[in-house]
Amino acid sequence: MPKPPPLHRLALRDADGAIRVVIEAIQGSRNKLKYDPELALMELHVVLPLGVSFPYDFGFIPSTLGEDGDPLDALVLMDESVPPGVVVPCRLVGVIEAEQKTKKGKTKRNDRFLLVASSSHRFRHCKDLVDIATDVIEEVERFFEFYNKQKGVEFRAIGRHGRQRAEALLRAGERKAR
Repeated sequence: MPKPPPLHRLALRDADGAIRVVIEAIQGSRNKLKYDPELALMELHVVLPLGVSFPYDFGFIPSTLGEDGDPLDALVLMDESVPPGVVVPCRLVGVIEAEQKTKKGKTKRNDRFLLVASSSHRFRHCKDLVDIATDVIEEVERFFEFYNKQKGVEFRAIGRHGRQRAEALLRAGERKAR
């Protein structure tokens, strides 16, 4: 039996065409794990301060690469959280385009892709960014501003776009990973 690829090298889409997302942090958790391809395991990366937790499950889209050198970041709307390391089939609904300024002052793009779990009941109506309440998007942006500030990094949302723009950015991330 052939050995499966490491999580960051899984095929971007499953047989049904759903986008795969590998979960690294679950909704309500203070722990952010990060996939280590050398170990083929999740490793504790950051613990958020008391009173702060991830608003939704968060992870990465395999077989993609962002400007920051990591796979593209994904926020997944679903009914119940799943454990870190689980692969969730999703549909893309939009993207928060963002820039991050490192401690050394270098600015890089680090977008947040918004997806809905294919099996979600609660979010089944969400097909595009306009289907998600504006205040939810604003809360997500504020969370990432605070989350990055704790690491000494400035996060700034520079645009919100629907599925069509998100798909174009996803394809660019896929090409970059090849």
